[in-house]
Amino acid sequence: MEEETVRIACGEEASVEQIQKGEVSETQEEANPTIRELIDVVESVTGLGDFRKTLRKECFNLIRRMKLLLPLLEEIQDLEGPIPVDAVKCLSSLKKVSACAKKMLECCHDGSKIYLVMESEAVMAIFHGIYDRLCQALEGMPYDEMEISDEVKDQVEFMRVQLKKAKKRTDTQDIELAMDVMVIFSKQDDRNADIAILERLAKKLELHSVPDLETETEAVRKLRIQRAGQSSESTEHIIDLLNQFRQIVGLEKTDCLEDPVVPKTLQKCPSLQIPGEFLCPISLEIMSDPVIVATGQTYERSSIQIWIDSNHRTCPITRLPLAHLSLASNYALRNLIQQWCEKNNVQLPEKKTTSSSESSVVQEEEISWLVQNLSSSQLEVQRKSVRKIRMLSKENPDNRIAIATKGGIPPLIHLLSYPDSKIKEHTVTALLNLSIEEENKKIIAKQGAIPAIVDILQNGTQEARENSAAALFSLSMVDENKVLIGSLNGIPPLVELLTNGTIRGKKDAATALFNLSLNNMNKATAIEAGIVPPLLNVLGDRNLGMVDEALSIFLLLVTHPLGRSATGKLSFIETLVQFIREGTPKNKECALSVLLELSLSNSSFVLAALQFGVYEHLIEISRTGTNRAQRKANSLLQHMSNCEQV
Repeated sequence: MEEETVRIACGEEASVEQIQKGEVSETQEEANPTIRELIDVVESVTGLGDFRKTLRKECFNLIRRMKLLLPLLEEIQDLEGPIPVDAVKCLSSLKKVSACAKKMLECCHDGSKIYLVMESEAVMAIFHGIYDRLCQALEGMPYDEMEISDEVKDQVEFMRVQLKKAKKRTDTQDIELAMDVMVIFSKQDDRNADIAILERLAKKLELHSVPDLETETEAVRKLRIQRAGQSSESTEHIIDLLNQFRQIVGLEKTDCLEDPVVPKTLQKCPSLQIPGEFLCPISLEIMSDPVIVATGQTYERSSIQIWIDSNHRTCPITRLPLAHLSLASNYALRNLIQQWCEKNNVQLPEKKTTSSSESSVVQEEEISWLVQNLSSSQLEVQRKSVRKIRMLSKENPDNRIAIATKGGIPPLIHLLSYPDSKIKEHTVTALLNLSIEEENKKIIAKQGAIPAIVDILQNGTQEARENSAAALFSLSMVDENKVLIGSLNGIPPLVELLTNGTIRGKKDAATALFNLSLNNMNKATAIEAGIVPPLLNVLGDRNLGMVDEALSIFLLLVTHPLGRSATGKLSFIETLVQFIREGTPKNKECALSVLLELSLSNSSFVLAALQFGVYEHLIEISRTGTNRAQRKANSLLQHMSNCEQV
């Protein structure tokens, strides 16, 4: 998180210097406002409610620790006579750090979800900075002098021990989210596996409904204003990802600069006040064809149809399940809108007609017929049917659900073992497309498709092997499938594809291997399958454009003893130093992360890096690198300093 964005301004107390010199003691009456402010801060953060999903655990941990201060504050408040100078110093420090904690928690409650994920490492650093300051603020509290009860004293001291033990960590989910974001911005093809990553990200960030996305859009708009043009590249990445999420649910793109809720049809007359009930809650445009859904809410027909066609079965506003998908014209509201437009000389946008319900029926009939033909005794009929299902499964969620509902998955899995190479290629690609739907992932795995997909990955055509790798990646989004793919020998052929595949094949293999390596047992399997040499080759061929992906996999592997043993060679350390010296900003971040992880496990890696001249580059990056790179460089410099002292 950029310093200028997350900097927390905590006011200085005019009397702090005097208090620290021991020149001032405070009466109970004088100290009460400070104590009351501290209690108010704790009570206010307790009432914040829920937090952004990715930081929920850390926020609740901080609040839980702050609440442990309440009994101490209440006992100090009940004291008679003056408060000791040491207690005044502790309370003054507590007041400052509590104000900082409150602002951080408010940021995690109201801030942009995308921003907090992309800068999660910086956010965690702030949390641990707050922990350190809380611990320091409580040091020297004169419990005995104030006759604080043993129970309260033990409670606060136990909290201090917890704070001292708190270590910086990177959750598996955080790594997975970071990799997902990297893949979204680095992929050049538009296969459905990438749509699956987007949908997974949207669900994990809880940005898959219209109200959530409108709230996020406003948060990003405020963020862009706060940053005032600074770090424009990362801001544009945030807006780009936000717009991809918006498109999934049928919302229009935004640049997060224009004022919200200004319909395009009225941009020429901004002073005109439009009744709120005339605007579609999804598009924020004035409605020309308002319709009522099962929950009684009204939307523009074309907007809600896009929502429904995207496989949503809930009302965008109420989030309640839709009992049916019928759309009833809201004639009364349409007449009111027309009258208002005539009175104010506003031209309505042309009504968008749709015949989706009729075409949907025809499509379902076609899908039923195609599924039946998958079991035909005629080879050409089977080939044409599976090719058509491959095409339909790529088009939209409704088709994917319909194919599964009509029983299309079992015969497709049966065709994976068919001797015809083209049928295998179309079939594995169709299953890749179908696996975008979360429920289909589980069905495909339970029906026993993984061994056949692994076989095609080993022996199929070039395109079939690439799409098999992409299918394993998509299926591995379900945690139990990660274990299943690893146990069914899916990792060795992925390593082979990473070694000898085309550029696209290598990328598919790397993405799948990263996802699978989030499971600890799979890390050992990948190392034993020989993943390290091809990853090193990827690092050596910058034309592939896969350096960051390869380093991200290395970051996972070096957390395992076998991974450290396989990578902890002088040549690898030299390669990391080379990227730290002359790589792109992202290359430097990733290389620093791997080197730091290795160095924390064995100080000899630090000495090796120093031999290759890393020190001067760490100093330079600590001053001019990206925020994340600066943090990693400073951590390495600190670790080097600690090693020298030992």
